[in-house]
Amino acid sequence: MSENSGRPLFDGDQVAQWLITTGLGNAAPTELRSELALFGIIALRDRFTPWQLVETLGSLLCLRRLDGRSLTDGTDGPDAEADAALWSAVRRRAERIDPEDDFVLRELRSLDATAAPLARLAEDLVEAAYDERGAYEWLLAARSRLGLDSLAAHAVAPELRGLLTQLTDIRVRLEHGESLTLADPHARAGDLLAALLDDTEDRERVTVLAAEPDERLARITRRRLLLTGVSELDLDVQTGPDLEERLADPDLVITQLPYRPGEDRSVLAALAEVERVADLLGPGCTALVLGPADALVDGLKDTEASQLRSALLRGNVVESVIALPGGVLPFRPGYRPALWTLTRGPVPAAEGKVLLADISSEQLTADVRVRLAEDVLLWRAEGLRTLDGHDPRYGRVVPVADLDRAFGGPLTPPAPPASAIWSDEVKERPALVAEAEARLERATADARAYEDEQGPYRGGVLRRVDRLPRRTTLGKLIAGRAVTRLPGHRVDDRDLTSNGHHAVLGPEEITGERPVGARRIDRLVLATEYDRVALTEPGDVVYTLTPRLGLYVDHEGFSVAAFPARVLRVNPGTARPLTPRVLAALLGAARGTGRSPSAVRPARRIEDYQLPDLDSDEVFRFDALLAETERRERLLRAQAKALAEARGSTIAGMADGTLTLAAPPARRTERT
Repeated sequence: MSENSGRPLFDGDQVAQWLITTGLGNAAPTELRSELALFGIIALRDRFTPWQLVETLGSLLCLRRLDGRSLTDGTDGPDAEADAALWSAVRRRAERIDPEDDFVLRELRSLDATAAPLARLAEDLVEAAYDERGAYEWLLAARSRLGLDSLAAHAVAPELRGLLTQLTDIRVRLEHGESLTLADPHARAGDLLAALLDDTEDRERVTVLAAEPDERLARITRRRLLLTGVSELDLDVQTGPDLEERLADPDLVITQLPYRPGEDRSVLAALAEVERVADLLGPGCTALVLGPADALVDGLKDTEASQLRSALLRGNVVESVIALPGGVLPFRPGYRPALWTLTRGPVPAAEGKVLLADISSEQLTADVRVRLAEDVLLWRAEGLRTLDGHDPRYGRVVPVADLDRAFGGPLTPPAPPASAIWSDEVKERPALVAEAEARLERATADARAYEDEQGPYRGGVLRRVDRLPRRTTLGKLIAGRAVTRLPGHRVDDRDLTSNGHHAVLGPEEITGERPVGARRIDRLVLATEYDRVALTEPGDVVYTLTPRLGLYVDHEGFSVAAFPARVLRVNPGTARPLTPRVLAALLGAARGTGRSPSAVRPARRIEDYQLPDLDSDEVFRFDALLAETERRERLLRAQAKALAEARGSTIAGMADGTLTLAAPPARRTERT
């Protein structure tokens, strides 16, 4: 350990090894070692610019891959003389292996021996990631941590990368023995191409074409694709705005149109870029184009832009139009993206038609991605089959002629998907509404019967005219053993299910954000993994102060209080009787229990909460009143739940057009 500016500094290797040995790192050993190497790289930002770090480390990893030897072979270190020898050896290897400066030479020539520590850090990254490709991907994943926000600004979320990969079907095509040429005319740092190549191990049958106007980004992409396993002879990354098909004709194009701010964005320019991509396609080729929704999906007001979009649709090249959810470009949260898939020469059953899909209100979960990919891939393979075909789950097949007649109109599904309209849930909707109405009728009858038996609700509340009851605190009740406070237990979310034996009560259940019983734990798991956990008893008050005060009376017991929730247990036989319902009600009404939005802790501890010290008769009367209100609330909730189900199903059916309403029965009029 050493000190720097009054702060203790520890040896990183020792810390990482201790975390791995003890298992306290909460991460895989490879991730811990990579984080250690990345921390060392970030610490060098006072000597090198972020661009120098990414370019130099990428060049070193690429050199290691091309040469097939460690960067530090035959060197000692670290000291000034060893650093000079190491860097001199690195530069000589670069001059020998990359004489035409396609990958690494200029980056390594631009620095002197002060960059030798980067060679050792590159070796550390390779050791953690097992190969140069994994090390480079880790480095690029940390680009924003290195300060390269401009390089990270165009990155897409992992969920969207997964969807794009599924839509290309690249793995299946390569497994079937095809040789593919991938292309990206707007490559940037090669994120989309790298995502496709990451989905397959058959990279020896892949040729890659890419173009990027920024020379720095073009060289990053070239190194990245080489490290993914693409042969140097099958790789053509061009510096410039136009993609020239010098090496091969593309079979699969994937690209993201360059981002433009809304005030500078041209719908016509975006559609012209789509047209350029379509021109790259030969018969049977496919393209995925990610761009702004205001050009690809929304209604258009500009006549020239509308004409161009209609021409693209009439050209029988647009396969599908997909409105994507916002937020899939993390650095552009306000950007609304959309996706076009293009195919030159679709199957006959798809000619003159386009699949319109809208998942803009969905989360890109694994299920959503799989279903949407199935919709598009089956549409690509089969087209429209009216009798035994696949009904899209997220869109509608629309004739291009209809879209052409609605010149400039939005490219969104004109109606809910057919699979949604004809699903079992929709077919059974009238029966579900009738069942909910029957439950409402029974709940109403139960409430009336209870009221007839018990009479109308009367709390018997009077204004107190004598002295106010003296005040006490929860802390005093605990000290006097009228109440016992018990801790909550830390439960691993991976051990929770929806059908275990014991309910788990955490802050979400106590504050009403999640239904009680939604999270449960199996008793065998509880006995083997949490042998010190004590279950609640009937009548225990489970409370939380995070994110706000919440109290729940566990009348049934046998639950697990999940930290930060805790338990208050009312002890019988004390001089001043108290019941769980009364305790929970009084604590919930105590003054000063909230917190300001900026506070990280409550204003006071729960032990300091004040409550009135009621006499025995008042406690029992108050408890009876609370029990009565709970019973009536249950009856009302049963009515409200049944009414909400009937209302929701009716609204859903009217909204998608699958339900209609019968004429109301004629009302009887009394003669006077």
